[in-house]
Amino acid sequence: MAQEKKLVEEITPMNEDFAQWYTDVIKKADLVDYSSVRGCMIIRPYGYAIWENIQKDLDARFKATGHENVYMPMFIPESLLQKEKDHVEGFAPEVAWVTHGGQEKLTERLCVRPTSETLFCEHFANIVHSYRDLPKLYNQWCSVVRWEKTTRPFLRTAEFLWQEGHTVHATAEEAQEETIRMLNIYADFCEQTLAIPVIKGRKTDKEKFAGAKETYTIESMMHDGKALQSGTSHNFGDGFARAFGIQYTDKNNELQYVHGTSWGMSTRIIGAIIMVHGDDSGLVLPPKIAPVQVVIIPIAQHKEGVLEKAEELRARLSRVVRVKVDDSDKNPGWKFSEHEMRGVPVRLEVGPKDIEKNQVVLVRRDNREKIFVPMDELETRVVQLLDEVHEGMLEKARRMRDSKTFTAASLDEFEKIMSETTGFIKAMWCGDRACEDMIKERTGATSRCIPFEQEHISDGCVCCGKPADKMVIWGKAY
Repeated sequence: MAQEKKLVEEITPMNEDFAQWYTDVIKKADLVDYSSVRGCMIIRPYGYAIWENIQKDLDARFKATGHENVYMPMFIPESLLQKEKDHVEGFAPEVAWVTHGGQEKLTERLCVRPTSETLFCEHFANIVHSYRDLPKLYNQWCSVVRWEKTTRPFLRTAEFLWQEGHTVHATAEEAQEETIRMLNIYADFCEQTLAIPVIKGRKTDKEKFAGAKETYTIESMMHDGKALQSGTSHNFGDGFARAFGIQYTDKNNELQYVHGTSWGMSTRIIGAIIMVHGDDSGLVLPPKIAPVQVVIIPIAQHKEGVLEKAEELRARLSRVVRVKVDDSDKNPGWKFSEHEMRGVPVRLEVGPKDIEKNQVVLVRRDNREKIFVPMDELETRVVQLLDEVHEGMLEKARRMRDSKTFTAASLDEFEKIMSETTGFIKAMWCGDRACEDMIKERTGATSRCIPFEQEHISDGCVCCGKPADKMVIWGKAY
């Protein structure tokens, strides 16, 4: 037990130093390692297995709604990037440039993609000619590079993995439908797969994507009360189409510009999983994306028949869940702590006494509840238990978010809340950029979104007091 205790103590308590707790968890749970390239991370097998499960779930959702996967080049010629003025200005500070190929200086600089709108637009201009060619519903899985000043694994890195969807449509209505459809897919995925409750809404003009007509977002709250933008969906209108000459002949044989969208979710969602669900013992993984859903710990494994029984149970469970046996020579206490730290949703203990009683012990990671289950009911009960763990985690995260959500009717009230705690603040806004800037300057909070579900907090703007009809979620963010 001394070893077990020591292992858990190696993680800094989150209420002592949240940033250090996060670093400890990602390192000790073997999610990432640091690279010799500043701001880049090595995603280790356990971390990558989580991403693969995320990828598999999202990819199936995209394909079910008619999207196809493609792959675009990593490099973008500077002239191509320059075609959409707002877009290039938005990304300019973060762009990495290739200036040489071997020993030769390139005649034109190449940008390492920070995002791929311009490449998709160039391609769409080549392949879309008639209304019969529309819509084009594409997605790609790739990495992108943004030269961030400050980095933290998963949350903000110079290179990260993501998916980016890019679509073009015949009408503005179709593009808007697509934008909201994909936002809803992200929201459903977060809640039904990751057990992360999210707030859906529209970004203010200040916070929207460079070159977009509208940006929509799902915002989640981390354990420390900060927000994390967990997925975005953008309606481009016909702005990119005009910049890149993407036109089609409609049914009346008239030339029209297409209407575009893009939407993305990245490996920063793994940071959200860690910071929403983790505790002082380490990771707590949502069952649907956990690389191992059930770990079997043989008790007194040196005794006759114990390891054989553990293997028999593994073979049975492997038909319905992702399961492994830890038959290493470590003591059970060490194993308990190790798999707790790695966030395995359910632990199964089986020893000589359990075999005698024809039962096993199941322990939930999220609340450490112990359940005794007859062996002949094992498969059914384990599947049921994983669903219960998911629902328990979602409800716990929702309660945490609600407990750190406040309302403010005046700037004084807003400042007081922000000086005392960190969380979401619901407050009215007149729509004026100057008020949005002042709130950030005075409190450090940014507008997270104008939520679809509106509430009336007061009649006037929280900043200037003028009439206001928009309720905005404000908060500090990663």
